[in-house]
Amino acid sequence: MASSPARRRRVVTLLALAASLALAAPAVDARPGGGGGMGSRGSKTFSAPPSTATSPGAMGPIQRSQTSPSPGFNNPGMAAQNRGSRFGGGFLGGMLGAGLIGALLGAGLSGGLGGIGSFIGLIFQIGLIALLVMLAVRFFRRRQEGQPAMAGNSAYARSGPPPQGGANPGMNPMGGGYGGGAARPQPVQVQPDDFQAFERSLNEIQAAYGREDVAALRRLATPEMVGYFEEDLRANAARGVVNRISDVKLLQGDLSEAWREGRVEFATVAMRFSLRDEVFERATNRHVENGPQEAKEFWTFVREPGGPWLLSAIQQGR
Repeated sequence: MASSPARRRRVVTLLALAASLALAAPAVDARPGGGGGMGSRGSKTFSAPPSTATSPGAMGPIQRSQTSPSPGFNNPGMAAQNRGSRFGGGFLGGMLGAGLIGALLGAGLSGGLGGIGSFIGLIFQIGLIALLVMLAVRFFRRRQEGQPAMAGNSAYARSGPPPQGGANPGMNPMGGGYGGGAARPQPVQVQPDDFQAFERSLNEIQAAYGREDVAALRRLATPEMVGYFEEDLRANAARGVVNRISDVKLLQGDLSEAWREGRVEFATVAMRFSLRDEVFERATNRHVENGPQEAKEFWTFVREPGGPWLLSAIQQGR
């Protein structure tokens, strides 16, 4: 029996609702590192950097890293991330699929009522799923957040010894990318020229990412970080969009910690900066969305003797 115009309109409406829900789920900041923590901080990769005056709250953990946790060390960031993925892909997908199939067959959440009752049931079901997703995302984000540590130097501090210590001494600082090995972390003094290099890197990396200049990113970041940037750029290309970043300006910054592992030096700085973060369709250049216009992030840099500072990790600040 041929379907009626009303039923066809109903099917189109349901498909549109499903598509909009799929597109709206897990939105993240588009800028480099905006989707979560990534990279390596040597033996401190899975310990939160000390909070600072620039970012006094808890910071997000490292979620993507080539550094392996030490034996017996649990990485809560990775575990929460994996659980979140299963929730979205399994539970949400199954519920949404069941709701659509039931509604298209005239059942939906309201069983045999059919007609308008089925449609209202589906709307209720979609609202319930959206609420569950929101609660789950908030729960996992709170689980991922590290505990605030003692405050570091303030106002882009350029004097005074940085905090000492470090978790898991003996790990390869860069998960195979850099040497250093078993040496216990030792404090490092960060000079004014180093802070100027960090600020230049902030501007140059954001600009290179915005124009998708992978060659420039390779000069500014570790191979691990460039790999993550390339993954994100490929994801943008698959979506048919381009993330353009401009007008980056450092508003405030200070040192969280600086240390040496073997011959390799690390420095983690908190930075609050403004920027224009925009997403456009590649084919039409149509403006799609705006990202946050201000951000707080912890950037970790690494260098070998005589070499430049290279970005090795990004974490979200609060």
